[in-house]
Amino acid sequence: MDSNEKNCPLMETPAQEVADTVVVTNVNAAPLQSKEDVIARLEEICLQETPGDKSELDNLKQTFYKLRNAEVELARKEFEETGNNPENFVTPKDEYETKFKELMSTIREKRNALKAEEEQERENNLAKKLAIIDRMKELAESTDDTNKAYNEFKKLQTEWNEIKNIPVTKVNELWKSYQLYTEKFYDRIKLNNEFREYDFKKNLEIKLRLCEAAEKLSEEEDVISAFHQLQKLHQEFRETGPVAKEQREDIWNRFKAASSIVNRRHQQHFEEIKEREQRNLDEKIVICEIVEAMEYDKMQTFQDWHDKTEEILALQAKWKTIGFAPQKMNTKIFERFRAACDDFFKRKAEHFKTLKSNMTENLEKKKQLCEQAEALKDSTDWKTTADILTRLQKEWKQIGPISKKHSESIWKRFVTACDYFFEQKNKAEAIHKTAEQENLEKKKAIIEKLNNIIQNGDASNNTEATVRELMKEWNKIGFVPFKEKDRIYKQYHHAIDDLFKKFNLSASQKKLNNFKSSINKEANLYKEREKLMRAYENMKNEIKTYENNLGFLSSSSKKGNSLVSEMKRKVDKLKDDLALITKKIEVIDESIQQH
Repeated sequence: MDSNEKNCPLMETPAQEVADTVVVTNVNAAPLQSKEDVIARLEEICLQETPGDKSELDNLKQTFYKLRNAEVELARKEFEETGNNPENFVTPKDEYETKFKELMSTIREKRNALKAEEEQERENNLAKKLAIIDRMKELAESTDDTNKAYNEFKKLQTEWNEIKNIPVTKVNELWKSYQLYTEKFYDRIKLNNEFREYDFKKNLEIKLRLCEAAEKLSEEEDVISAFHQLQKLHQEFRETGPVAKEQREDIWNRFKAASSIVNRRHQQHFEEIKEREQRNLDEKIVICEIVEAMEYDKMQTFQDWHDKTEEILALQAKWKTIGFAPQKMNTKIFERFRAACDDFFKRKAEHFKTLKSNMTENLEKKKQLCEQAEALKDSTDWKTTADILTRLQKEWKQIGPISKKHSESIWKRFVTACDYFFEQKNKAEAIHKTAEQENLEKKKAIIEKLNNIIQNGDASNNTEATVRELMKEWNKIGFVPFKEKDRIYKQYHHAIDDLFKKFNLSASQKKLNNFKSSINKEANLYKEREKLMRAYENMKNEIKTYENNLGFLSSSSKKGNSLVSEMKRKVDKLKDDLALITKKIEVIDESIQQH
């Protein structure tokens, strides 16, 4: 063999590379649709003499448990949706899983036995080739008959080529020894030209056939198969003897060029698979991050957990549509995803366990709210009761969920009481609005009369009496629509102020009238009366104190006279205020009697 042939890189392809290529072949196989398909394929493998390769078995195992896990998750979901406690879920037994494990165990035993046989065969082949090398060494160093030695040497070469697999670690070392003693033998015997030409011609025919076979592999659709066939061609090319010197480079270049095309396709195929697997890994990492980023503290209601469960199931369905990740990461990324999903369903189970324990307490709270609402439904204190019921409705929303069998009935009870009150309130307000509109028209008429008095300009003897009568009439009129209240009130007091200024009516009387106007707005007349009585007593005591002090003061001096005058003025002012308070108390007493 010439030097170009000895430097061929494909002649020393590592065993691991060959094993890896098998993995890809099975990855590209048509996907199995059911557990029955997986079992059927395993049964076929069990019947084969060579019980499948590891990559196909790994693929079958992963496919089976993907289908199995999907069934378990569906059963778990149906179990929870029917109202069962998630912690009570038991994984259903599967007869297919039992059969699957039995078949895998049988295949594993066969593979182990076959592997042991192959190892023993390699060791036996190694011993045979070492014996051939020893004999070749003897022939290379012998001085016996050349023709007889040549025939034996060719026979040894034939035997060498018929012996195939040996331990991978011994391939290169053994080949170098074989090549060394082959060259030594040819150098010793110095074959005549006829023998050499015959060998060269025969070797050329073999290598031309090998070149043609290598060139046809570029058209092979199965890239992996083409690569493995090329390895066999290289083995045969290497084991074939040399050709004529002037043809050696050309024949090697042709064979190498054909090999390069197959190698390039093989490499591109694996690069595409690597890129696809990396994309699959990236997609699966994103899905893991989504599940791991679940904000559990924000999931409080049943609907929150239901929505997130649907999201998890959708992500699991998406996961199944994504192909394999790189082999070293495929199991790790799946374990990460499964751990995140398991954590979600564990938290969900804990949440609903706690939720169930709180349902009885929540039901009691809602019953209490129902009782309060029912006690208030006939109330005619519209504003206060409406505020209370609104607060009860807010409390209702803040109470957690209760069991479905009580949910509808308890809600209907509560809302019936609330609706009844608000219906009665709406009817009363409709009547009240009609009365308020009539009151508005009455007050507008009073304001018009007051404005007419102002426009006439003359203050007759009965002007003040007329004004006071109109003010008294105003105070008797009830509420007006809320949106008109401020406007009509301002118009009224503007007219009153103009009249008091124009006709110099009593300021004290004006204060009293203002008090009368406001007294109807007081929520508690008794409280206001007590306040006035305290002021009345305080003023009486203050007047008495001033009057006692006046008895001790001397008005002989100018300063003393001035002080006495000031104190008398304060006493008169207090007496006027006391009279006004007295009248206010009388107004409240009249109002209390009317109510």
